[in-house]
Amino acid sequence: EYPFHRRVSGFTSSLRTSSAETFIPTSVDLANGLHRPPQKPAILRKISAAQQLSASEVVTHLGQTVVLASGTLSVLLHCEAVGNPKPTISWAKNGEEVKYNDRLLLQPDDSLQILAPVEADVGFYACNASNALGSDSVSIAVTLAGKPLIKASRATVINTESPAVTVDIGSVVKTTQKANVTINCQVAGVPEAKVTWFKNKVKLSSAHHLHDGLLFIANVSLSDQGLYSCRAANLHGEVTESSQLLVLVPPRPLPYLEDLTAVLTSAGPSAHSVLTSPSGTKLTVSPGSSALIGCAVDGHPTPNITWLYSGEPLSLQHQLLAAGRILQILNVSDFTDGEFSCLAQNEAGSLTQIMSLAIQEYRWSVDKLTACSASCGHRGVQLPQLRCLLDGAEVNASHCRETPKPPPQPIACNRRDCPSRWMVTSWSPCTRSCGGGIQTRRVTCQRLTAKGSSVPMPNEACAQLSKRPVDTQSCNRQPCVEWVASSWGQCNGPCIGPRLAVQHRQIFCQTKDGTSVSSDQCSSLPRPLSTQNCWTDVCGVHWRVSLWTVCTATCGNYGFQSRRVDCVHIRTNKPVMEHHCSWRPRPANWQRCNITPCENGTLLGAGQAERCRGRKKGRVVSQKHSTGSC
Repeated sequence: EYPFHRRVSGFTSSLRTSSAETFIPTSVDLANGLHRPPQKPAILRKISAAQQLSASEVVTHLGQTVVLASGTLSVLLHCEAVGNPKPTISWAKNGEEVKYNDRLLLQPDDSLQILAPVEADVGFYACNASNALGSDSVSIAVTLAGKPLIKASRATVINTESPAVTVDIGSVVKTTQKANVTINCQVAGVPEAKVTWFKNKVKLSSAHHLHDGLLFIANVSLSDQGLYSCRAANLHGEVTESSQLLVLVPPRPLPYLEDLTAVLTSAGPSAHSVLTSPSGTKLTVSPGSSALIGCAVDGHPTPNITWLYSGEPLSLQHQLLAAGRILQILNVSDFTDGEFSCLAQNEAGSLTQIMSLAIQEYRWSVDKLTACSASCGHRGVQLPQLRCLLDGAEVNASHCRETPKPPPQPIACNRRDCPSRWMVTSWSPCTRSCGGGIQTRRVTCQRLTAKGSSVPMPNEACAQLSKRPVDTQSCNRQPCVEWVASSWGQCNGPCIGPRLAVQHRQIFCQTKDGTSVSSDQCSSLPRPLSTQNCWTDVCGVHWRVSLWTVCTATCGNYGFQSRRVDCVHIRTNKPVMEHHCSWRPRPANWQRCNITPCENGTLLGAGQAERCRGRKKGRVVSQKHSTGSC
């Protein structure tokens, strides 16, 4: 292993065969390199005496500072390393891999050559040697005309576990509290540049452990946050690089959440609230109510909060309030019993706090019984009295309508012998239906046992407890009544059909001795008809028809025949006015007949013969029989 050597300030360079070079002593036997055991890479550091040579070609080794002058045409940076297996050499500038081109050349011996160097080539060049056992790196500064140069990094370093962290200036440092932070400001320049440290643009005193370009901040806290700047200056100019130090505080629980109190006030009295905690809290609520769940945490930077339900992201209806620190559930019945958790995360770590939700259930209770149905004997039972409960309190039974009712289990009660008592049978039928009758029943003294059997007892046993019930009573004492009807009246009404005229009679309710009483007293008896259809002599008519006459033609379209239609009385068979038969359809008195085509020579009726006249001088040519023909 070869330790870093303190940089050499000034215009320090050498020609390829400079005799001023001396090698750092090593224990490596180069001659017997092939027989060496496995070894991690080690880069050889060479020290050249400070010389101000004006050379167009600058050749230097690692650990030097190269000052570019106006006449510099080439810079050759040597890097020699040992190790077994042989190390692989790579070059980086200001922390980034060198991209070779026609001016930046990698020589066969792993040297880096810069042709026609310009201001853009200024920086820190690092030679990295690596093999399977490890790596080694040494840098060299290339400056322009001796101006100060700071080796800067643009990395972001996050430290959450190590007690100490070291970074190059220019980095963003994020570390937890109580860690030790070292910021390295490696400077090059000719003459040697002076380093000054600032925090938030205010110069730091020596009390801040400043040493050789290093700033040491012990046991950092939130007050140490800020922008730390390193300024390097010499007579050729100055340069400044800065690092931002951020102190990380992992999420931690708080005992209260002020925002929850404010939100709870606006949510109303029906809302329930609870804070999550690392060990877990519990909230028991009634169905249909709302809940506010708070995640009381802090940290630096402010943690991001993610809500989970049973380990999964929330999908059911909810709202996030107070920048996500309060979870509002509008209706807990959308969820089942489960675990809500808030995951608080920042760059320093994470914290999970949980809350268990328990939703009370409406349930039926059978802790009360109805009164016993009997005071003695064998039939006394009590039935469970169902009540709908929520958290032990009785509520309206409608809340339990979706909960199955427990089957009622009757409970026997008062199963003991009854005192002696009168037992009666049903009353016998009344001896008369009206006018006063008698009915009887049997009255005995008995005792009902707990097994359900009746034991006869002397009447004296019952008489001591109660008066003997009667065994005879009168019945149907109402007078005997009947419906009486008068004679039918005259048959009246129009003849609209047979027996559809109407006649009436009077109906009376009276006693057997002929005394009229209210019709209500006969209401239990079938009432005779007071109106009926009847048949009058006027209605005894019908249509009478004669036979059809002979058809007026044997063919053609003009033949017809007729008959006589009269309205006559059924009994006398004499014609009457037709309107007396109007309640029946009147038969037709004529109709067409013999509607068939006529052929040559067909006999014509007398009417048709008239139509034949005039064909020859207006007279009939021939006429045969009574019908005639043309």
